[in-house]
Amino acid sequence: MPYAQARPVTAEEIPIIDVGPLMAEQPGALESTAEAIMGASQGLGFYYIRNHAVTTEIREQAFAASRAFFLGSVEAKRAIATNDINRGWMGIGEALMTGATRTDLKELFSWGLELGPDDPEVQAGTPFRGPNQWPQSSPTMRSAIYDGFYAAGCRTGAALLRAVCVGLGLKPDALAPCFEKPMARGQLIYYPPQPADMGEEQFGVSAHTDFGCLTMVCQDDLGGLQVQSRDGEWLAIPPVEGTLLVNVGDLLARWSNGRFASTLHRVVNSSGKERFSMAVFYDPAYHTVIDPRDLGLPPGDEPRFEATVAGEHQLARFNQV
Repeated sequence: MPYAQARPVTAEEIPIIDVGPLMAEQPGALESTAEAIMGASQGLGFYYIRNHAVTTEIREQAFAASRAFFLGSVEAKRAIATNDINRGWMGIGEALMTGATRTDLKELFSWGLELGPDDPEVQAGTPFRGPNQWPQSSPTMRSAIYDGFYAAGCRTGAALLRAVCVGLGLKPDALAPCFEKPMARGQLIYYPPQPADMGEEQFGVSAHTDFGCLTMVCQDDLGGLQVQSRDGEWLAIPPVEGTLLVNVGDLLARWSNGRFASTLHRVVNSSGKERFSMAVFYDPAYHTVIDPRDLGLPPGDEPRFEATVAGEHQLARFNQV
């Protein structure tokens, strides 16, 4: 077969959760949203959300900036090539996921929390901390991507985190101090058309789990994302208009002592067209200790994971790519 195959997902397999009441802090919204998120997080580990903070205007402006950047000059992109704090542009063939046989067929642009040279973590040389790189050829890109999409994604992530806390039996703001200065990363991703003759071993992104806590993805209308179910079957996950697709990452799965599922997923762009997506990876501050005991273990449970430092975990995973 020319492309890796997947079964189209049914509506029952991935829920669509309305987070509008949660975002508006309506009475009872935390509890009802927490219940829905807990069910999804303990199942496939993926769910859609609607009525989040990424408005249609924010989405359209961000996608327009993404298209202009990726389809612009190679020289402008090379001028902001990915640096030692993982900010900037990465070209096709530069990313090889752990266990993959081929490099990913994608370009990406990464950014994070904007920190100046006087910030203590920047001065200390803390990994992932520092200023972003923005293309001089696109003066409006920062506004559309950082002030727009990224800020809205982080607001949404903070609201989801409150619901996660309630679902785990904690106070809503129990983890808020860990996210006051988050390692929240943003990415724009471009997938060129994938020729059929490249075969089943070629992917836009090879199979992997996400490194952090919560990932929020904004897809275009082409599809291509595939998720592996608990029984090993690959499922094709369609874009749903107006939603973000959320998934659990390794750190949150670890923090929850394995109650939440961090699920393998990959991208196959078999559409014959250029595919664009955007993501915010909502992760805690670098020095946050990830210890399952801090989130409360169910009666009789023992910690399945040793405590680890969030940033050190992230750094080790990035060094494998």
